[in-house]
Amino acid sequence: MAESKTIKILTVGSAAGSIKELFAKVKAIDSKHGKFDFVLCVGDFFGPLGSSSQGQENLATLLDGEMDVPIECYIMQGENPLPDTIIQKFAKTGGELCKNVFLLSKSGLITTASGLRIACLGGIYNEDVYSSAEAAPGFASPFFSSHSIERLLSNTLTTTASSKQDYKSLASIQSSSSSSQLIDILISNTWSDSISQFSSIPIPNQETVLTTAPPLDDVMRRIKPRYHFAAGGGSPPSFWEREPFVWEDEPGGRVSRFVSLGAFGGEQPASGKKQRWFYAFSITPNAPPGPRPANATINPFTEGIARLPKRSLDDAVGENYIFGNIQHPGKRVKQDRPQNGKPPPGYKCRRCESTEHFINDCPERSKPPEGYVCKICNTPGHLVRDCPTRHAVGDTGGKKPKEGYVCRACGSDAHYLDDCPVANQRTSYSGGERGRGRRGPPKEIEPSECWFCLANPNLAKHLIVAIGTECYVTLPKGQIIPTQSAADHVDAPGGGHVLIVPISHFPTYTTIPSDLAPPIVDETEKYKSALRGFYAKHFCVPVFFEVGRISGKGGHAHVQAVPIPDRLKSKVEAAFITEGRSQGIDFEEDTDGALESCQGGRGGYFRVDLPDGGKMVHLIKEHVPFGIQFGRQVLVNLLGMPERLDWKACTLTEEEDRADAAAFKAAFAPFDPSG
Repeated sequence: MAESKTIKILTVGSAAGSIKELFAKVKAIDSKHGKFDFVLCVGDFFGPLGSSSQGQENLATLLDGEMDVPIECYIMQGENPLPDTIIQKFAKTGGELCKNVFLLSKSGLITTASGLRIACLGGIYNEDVYSSAEAAPGFASPFFSSHSIERLLSNTLTTTASSKQDYKSLASIQSSSSSSQLIDILISNTWSDSISQFSSIPIPNQETVLTTAPPLDDVMRRIKPRYHFAAGGGSPPSFWEREPFVWEDEPGGRVSRFVSLGAFGGEQPASGKKQRWFYAFSITPNAPPGPRPANATINPFTEGIARLPKRSLDDAVGENYIFGNIQHPGKRVKQDRPQNGKPPPGYKCRRCESTEHFINDCPERSKPPEGYVCKICNTPGHLVRDCPTRHAVGDTGGKKPKEGYVCRACGSDAHYLDDCPVANQRTSYSGGERGRGRRGPPKEIEPSECWFCLANPNLAKHLIVAIGTECYVTLPKGQIIPTQSAADHVDAPGGGHVLIVPISHFPTYTTIPSDLAPPIVDETEKYKSALRGFYAKHFCVPVFFEVGRISGKGGHAHVQAVPIPDRLKSKVEAAFITEGRSQGIDFEEDTDGALESCQGGRGGYFRVDLPDGGKMVHLIKEHVPFGIQFGRQVLVNLLGMPERLDWKACTLTEEEDRADAAAFKAAFAPFDPSG
């Protein structure tokens, strides 16, 4: 095996909108100390929304590709929401903002062509948002949640097949295959909670240890990065490099290092010199651990302070690494404060600048920052934890859904699916007692309750455009293609986005019994062939996709057919690969074998039929999140319509839906195999 090449990396702190100036400095550093292979930009790259006119001008110049970017740069989300233009560009390209500038996923992993594994966790930690968010917040939110952490950890376990093409984007460096959860480099905006334990190096900003993210501790134990870079070292950010520490449970003793960088732009210290904002280092992928560093400390993540022998308060006097020469009872400073309850000399609350209380005790803490909008009710004026609707209940006693939510089992907007009496029937345990808070097996959705079964009286029958012996074809609510009042023009009559649905109720095509499957599959293929001919007449090609997700609540198999212009047909496969890698979704090389492994309901899958007749199959892994809207997300990005991602935001009036259905039905009639 060839020896791995040593990679030389420059890591820089928050640019905070001073993008052009940062690139000029990077160019000078590279000329003097390079050549660097690439740059990692930690923290807030763009600064707050609505920042200075200079920052806005820099942003526009960057996106137009007119800014001189001397080296490949990988950037992340810091403590602020990202600008809409950046979010839209990310959705369209999978991360490439311009030549040499790539935006990393908020909680994702990339593997460079040299085999270096780099994980990223963007955003800031808020205890309420972390525990209450129902999904991983996107770039429009400054926070990350428990779902973000789950996604990050699941991505580090993902095995990705090598790509056969170079797609000239962020995806082109994610082609290496790996199944290890160990990471070479982690970049985050926040510090882990325990990182400062056992360190003898003073922390320059005391409030840093009060604004850490406890969930990062578990992430560190799982991925054990060789380097961890962060930007959230107080306000303004301060430079702090911790002594290395060793993972004794790893072969050879894996060594980790932590560095928090000062900011390049934005707020600077009121007095004293500017904090160090860049850090250069070299790293060799897959290199065996070297000798134990002479200054290595106890590992703060495997040898917690709580494990130390207890000492009396009188014996605990000594030099404290944060507050100086004060009594230390043997627990973390975040939990054990001075006996008088007041901060140490020199401490100043970041919110109100008072010296009389810690930031967590600040009376201003209950006031939301300017421009903050509650993530539960979407209104300003209060934080998530103070939302008046936070504890509102639905009609079945569970949590009340957000506006616009519709239960997919019964159509109600007054409860979540988990609380639906139709989809989730509680069962009693032996002796008439329930388990401690446990629910019994959910009741499978009956045909009369399923939104795709013709027996359901609430089925939108006015959208059905063809009915065969085994399947029917219907327009969906909120189709991808803009029509009627939402359209500038429509290539195919009625829009053309349709669903092929088996009349019989089965959760997926692979759960249809073998003696019943042939005629259903055969008619499905006939409809696919008919749609190909229909779309071709209108200079389009079809992309078919199916989410074969196995669920205890049941579901109803269906295939989505979306027409795209002829000019885009060669880009479909690359679009799915690019978007898939950004979400930890890989595709199998043996598609037929992968589908065979799912027969009989042995596993879930996501299938794509490409315009050229090829197939792509992803096997949905148990306990690894898979977004049900993934196929739609890929196609709206490919079509340049990211605003069409949420189908609920694309719904039309029943009158307009009927007009679309009539237009499609009339145009499709000559191709309809059910005749």
